[in-house]
Amino acid sequence: MTQPVPLSLRNEYLCLRVLPSMGGGIAGFDWMGRGAGVPLMRPWREGDAQDPNRLACYPLLPWSNRIAHGGFFYRGRRIDLARNRDDDAWPIHGHGWQREWTVAHHEERALVLTLEQSAHDAYGYHALLGYRLDGDALRVRLRVTNTGEFALPFGLGLHPFFPLHGGARLRAPASAVWHNDGHGPLPVRCGAVPDEWNFSKERTLPAGGLNHAFEGWAGDAAIEWPNQSLRLTIASDADNYVLYVPAGESFFCFEPVDHPINAVHLPGGPLANGMTDLAPGASLERCFAFRVEAIDG
Repeated sequence: MTQPVPLSLRNEYLCLRVLPSMGGGIAGFDWMGRGAGVPLMRPWREGDAQDPNRLACYPLLPWSNRIAHGGFFYRGRRIDLARNRDDDAWPIHGHGWQREWTVAHHEERALVLTLEQSAHDAYGYHALLGYRLDGDALRVRLRVTNTGEFALPFGLGLHPFFPLHGGARLRAPASAVWHNDGHGPLPVRCGAVPDEWNFSKERTLPAGGLNHAFEGWAGDAAIEWPNQSLRLTIASDADNYVLYVPAGESFFCFEPVDHPINAVHLPGGPLANGMTDLAPGASLERCFAFRVEAIDG
């Protein structure tokens, strides 16, 4: 199988590599402030499997994470969704992460990708994914327009994989967390954030096994890598995040999203849980910024 070739963006501080053929995802995001690049997201390397889950980051649309029962009812209509991973019982992360995107514009510091999704499983849309290097920040714009025949709930987000770099610390205040049953990530109840998961102040990540959706986030977070003397701040207009810290791995995921896992089946339905009703022709956009700073001394 031919290896895909990333498209590159670069300025004096940052280097970004993007793979339009692999979900429009990021293959690498490095800080160049000390000469040799320091990975700010877990890099995909030539020879790695051509699986988006090996990438540094990919887009989530038109929903995030899993939808149970293979679909849902909305406005009296059954919306059937196909499974899209052999190792998962339910459809996961929408379509964008598994599609090839079209390059609409590419220059030294900016890249715009587009995607057309047919409505074979109810969701039809046009999507735009923009990357831009702005000084010490990467700015990402994700936009979706409903091109289907009827209104549906849409949601957006990003799925970055961050390196631990020997010990990462996280600050990401949230007002509540969706607890699962301990066997899978599907939430069963929403409640207060336990002390050990309270990231209102910067703290070391737990050892592993965490996979939960947090809500009431103000869209401001920070990851600090003491061993690298670096901090990455994250800003978004999304108000939820999923935190995944797998046991025994050298990475974790902090996913800014606008709705919790399985939002379509949670009490109150999708709109009460952060998703947006889009009539045919209507659009939804979310923006994200990742800014790096040295914390030497």
